Amino acid sequence: MFDNINKGLEEYKSTPGAVLVDVREPDEFASGHIPGAVNLPMSGIQNVSFSKDTVMFIYCLRGSRSMRAVGILKKMGYQNVKSIGGINRYQGEIEK
Repeated sequence: MFDNINKGLEEYKSTPGAVLVDVREPDEFASGHIPGAVNLPMSGIQNVSFSKDTVMFIYCLRGSRSMRAVGILKKMGYQNVKSIGGINRYQGEIEK
């Protein structure tokens, strides 16, 4: 886990083929998210459709849901998943 979401985003941007995943619920995602992020809410995490070797950088509001999501995804066979913390510490552009 990253203590600083901004450092996690730097690694995401420098990782070819990586996916930025927001695990907040759809209404939270719609209220503002990091540009380029895809919404995969915790309530539907089992519906993930990425290949098992996809590198995923996962965030939520504060970091706790992203940590839980990493645990669930690893149990599902995804090994390249990282929690980068919460958008509440993000310093950058927000997309709505």
